[in-house]
Amino acid sequence: MKIKKWLFGAVALTVALVGLSACSSSKGNLLNNIKKEGKLTVAVSPDYAPFEFKALVDGKDQVVGSDILLAQAIADKLGVELEVSSMNFDNVLSSLQSGKADIAISGISVTAERKKTFDFSDPYYETENAILVRTGESSSYSSIDSLKGKKVAVLKGSIEEGLAKEQLPDSSIVSLTTMGEAINELKSGQVDAVDLEKPIAQGYVAQNSDITIASAALKVDDGDAKAVALPKGNDELKEKINQVIKELVDNGTYDKYIQQASQYTAIEE
Repeated sequence: MKIKKWLFGAVALTVALVGLSACSSSKGNLLNNIKKEGKLTVAVSPDYAPFEFKALVDGKDQVVGSDILLAQAIADKLGVELEVSSMNFDNVLSSLQSGKADIAISGISVTAERKKTFDFSDPYYETENAILVRTGESSSYSSIDSLKGKKVAVLKGSIEEGLAKEQLPDSSIVSLTTMGEAINELKSGQVDAVDLEKPIAQGYVAQNSDITIASAALKVDDGDAKAVALPKGNDELKEKINQVIKELVDNGTYDKYIQQASQYTAIEE
């Protein structure tokens, strides 16, 4: 699979792709450490377009998307460079515990369980759910009940995984490590549907004529939203992040990030 070249307006991204580089941090002093080191290391899972995904920009393989622009805005606010650490989604939050990343921005939904271990910023995007199916079979999936006995793929460790297991007790839930893998299994007939977020679903549909969004969707709790995750006890850093989020949300900039990114989120067939 290849990601189509993504030219995000006139914004030039100078994000460095790195592995799991260690970040020295101690509870409550994370902001000071970030400024001292001169960089903000952000954990992402770059297969969740339009939030974060890989693309060729000026001939270079980069991680781009609306969350990456949010991360860049936070780094700019702190006066440091942005360093993106790529990994599977189910490792994103654990990287904060191990000190391998300073914060995590990867389409992360806030839950009561996650709040026991991590702090979260104010929300920057409200979650919407969607179910992808093969185009020729879309008429067969007009309700949640139509998924009984079907194989439904989800991203491992995601909110959608939990929603699917709760709301589709009679379906076979297939948890996969990347969304690209889930889409491939849908297209090849290995699974019958993929449960994911609506912006991501719209991006895949825009570039893949053989899949479509079903009329049915899972219920999402009111107030379920995306937020930046960070280690507990770093209120000063959280305050800085919230200032950036408030500005981007209030002036509609983050919504513009989503709209622009959605046009370039698909995989070439």
